[in-house]
Amino acid sequence: MGKRVIILRYGEIFLKGKNRSYFESLLIKNIKFSLDRLLGEDGYTFKRSQARYSVEDYDELKEAEIVDRLTKVFGIHSLSVATKVPSDAQHGFQAIKDALAPLAEELEEENTRLDPTFRVTVKRADKRIDIPSYEIAAELAGTIFKHSSFKVDLKKYDYEFNVDIRETGDAYVYSKVIPCAGGLPVGCSSKGILLLSGGIDSPVAAYMMAKRGMKLVAVHFASPPYTSELAKQKVRRLRDIVEAYTTKMKLYVVPFTNVQLAIHEKCPAEYMITIMRRFMTRIATRLANMNDCKAIVTGESLGQVASQTVESMTSTESTAGLPIFRPLIAFDKEETMDIAKKIGTYETSIEPYEDCCTVFLPKNPAIKPRLERVEEAERALDVDALVEEAMQGIEVL
Repeated sequence: MGKRVIILRYGEIFLKGKNRSYFESLLIKNIKFSLDRLLGEDGYTFKRSQARYSVEDYDELKEAEIVDRLTKVFGIHSLSVATKVPSDAQHGFQAIKDALAPLAEELEEENTRLDPTFRVTVKRADKRIDIPSYEIAAELAGTIFKHSSFKVDLKKYDYEFNVDIRETGDAYVYSKVIPCAGGLPVGCSSKGILLLSGGIDSPVAAYMMAKRGMKLVAVHFASPPYTSELAKQKVRRLRDIVEAYTTKMKLYVVPFTNVQLAIHEKCPAEYMITIMRRFMTRIATRLANMNDCKAIVTGESLGQVASQTVESMTSTESTAGLPIFRPLIAFDKEETMDIAKKIGTYETSIEPYEDCCTVFLPKNPAIKPRLERVEEAERALDVDALVEEAMQGIEVL
């Protein structure tokens, strides 16, 4: 009958020319990382053939979960669950026909269209078979006729039966092509440190930067007793969900209460948010340097709140020794929420546990703070001592 396999195809990596092997090696590493967590290192076989990979010898009871995980690996463009059989040209491609029959019956059961149509597409990498691909396709179409009510239409078809005859003497038979995350393999675009709150935006920012190949480390600022242990666990769950896309992501939890109390006591209320963000950026820069990160990543969107105006972000950036990437800068909230729902973080993000950004909020924060006035207000604080105290209390999850 043949063996169940999952065929993986990459997309953008094709454009990398002489550097393609570097991107491929990262992609393979990330695929195996994802599969190892579910199946263990010995729970599957990974193979590569030209520009395609295949996952074989896995527990078929876990096939749906395997597919779900692989669709989230950045760098994979699409995948198909296929039946692997011998190409068997000397026997009239009988093994391929035997694999096509149940596939045709399965699609016949699923079909809801009137007068469904199909075509057979044959790709013949094995040039030892001297029969043209279109002749093989015509021969195989007879099996579809026998096992379904479908009619042939080579241009406007409802179903496509794919037969990929490889140079190894094997053939892969499948119909469905499942879109995957696309993008670039995580790790090819250096490392960044993500400011991970408990809200909707920052997990989406992690997803967006990982899609462009950036490996991430996360930092969360907690303010006990004003923020609860449940808030911290919520952030940890968000990290765990996002890891399906980002690969393993270390999470630092920074005690931020004393910093906020000091700002609240000694600085003008209208500058509290801006100064608080400046402290976050200083600490994030310290952690970035410890982890060889080359950028800071935030979930800021221009104009969304008082701390996300051009003037506020300029005041924050002056304390960073690294570039700050804001992948959501031009998104509206609906666009961000749509992505959060797609990647599975939305329901966790809206759980009602406060984060440190909601503690001691002023009634009228400065929307367009002038940098010189912010710096003047900040002189009332022992900045270095407060940063060092926060760094000493960090917890690593």
